[in-house]
Amino acid sequence: MQLGVFSVGDVTPDPTNGTVPTEGERIAAMVTIAKKAEEVGLDVFATGEHHNPPFVTSSPTTMLGYVAARTERIVLSTSTTLITTNDPVKIAEDFAMLQHLSGGRVDLMMGRGNTGPVYPWFGKDIRKGLELAVENYHLLHRLWREDVVDWQGRHRTPLQGFTATPRPLDGVPPFVWHGSIRTPEIAEQAAYYGDGFFHNHIFWPMEHTRQMVRLYRERYEHHGHGTADQAIVGLGGQVFMARNSQDAVRQFRPYFDHAPVYGGGPSLEDFSRQTPLTVGSPQEVIERTLTFREHVGDYQRQLFLVDHAGLPLKTVLEQMDLLGEIVPVLRRELDAMRPAHVPDAPTHASLVAARDAAAVVAPETVGAQR
Repeated sequence: MQLGVFSVGDVTPDPTNGTVPTEGERIAAMVTIAKKAEEVGLDVFATGEHHNPPFVTSSPTTMLGYVAARTERIVLSTSTTLITTNDPVKIAEDFAMLQHLSGGRVDLMMGRGNTGPVYPWFGKDIRKGLELAVENYHLLHRLWREDVVDWQGRHRTPLQGFTATPRPLDGVPPFVWHGSIRTPEIAEQAAYYGDGFFHNHIFWPMEHTRQMVRLYRERYEHHGHGTADQAIVGLGGQVFMARNSQDAVRQFRPYFDHAPVYGGGPSLEDFSRQTPLTVGSPQEVIERTLTFREHVGDYQRQLFLVDHAGLPLKTVLEQMDLLGEIVPVLRRELDAMRPAHVPDAPTHASLVAARDAAAVVAPETVGAQR
């Protein structure tokens, strides 16, 4: 089980004192959070991609390349790479470069994003969003696996004899997660390619998450990648902790009430009941997180949002320390419950090993057939 954090990179006023970080301070804070994640023993740091205020996460690969040079172990990922508005050629080259720079410590999550105006900013039509997601990923998938690509589609100029450079590290592309909250076609896309499916269930009831993950698992098995329980699943979530639950609720309430994505809706108590948001003691977070498996089965990656809604960096780093305390418990408990035939989260090393093992088996199979 991989456990980590993700950031959406919002620049939000602290509702308790009105302090607003500069863009530079927010970017520096994200780097500090990534380094802290490695320090406390987390497995993954991920950043979103947004191209509109109040966010600063417009260039995830630049951010992750900088973080890669300042860390040694942690896996670097995106919590959204916009497959709809980014050119798949540029994605192929950027993430292959990041693979080399990080020594393979990189994967990415494809998504369509939730900001409509971004489409025309990049010359795209939001009404074609799903078509773009399907076509662009098909091209990206080929660019990483074929040295020379001839291609023609509906949404970009054709390619003739094109080679994306650099080639993927060790000839193995980064692992891809497909992120979606509400779109069955994206779950199907992840299943078709045998990729991972990430459901960022910070807004929706667990029943909705269960349905989406079930669909992905069924289709993963249908497409012949393994049994349904072997499909690669990730979940998002948000937590806020204090040594006792009353302090956690008291400290987090003003941030929840004024958060750009939460404020003005249900109360903190109602939202916590209706969604996986967990505000409480470390033990309560452990117990709540362990219940996710009951709804979606054994899964491979859990990412927590910890720096949203104007929380000051000092508070976020305190949250990271608490995460560092509970992560060993979560990892131990979840790994102990996972059957032997259910795989771990893919890493570059495991993907290279699987490729090499398949190459050894293939000649033996051919020889046996002669």
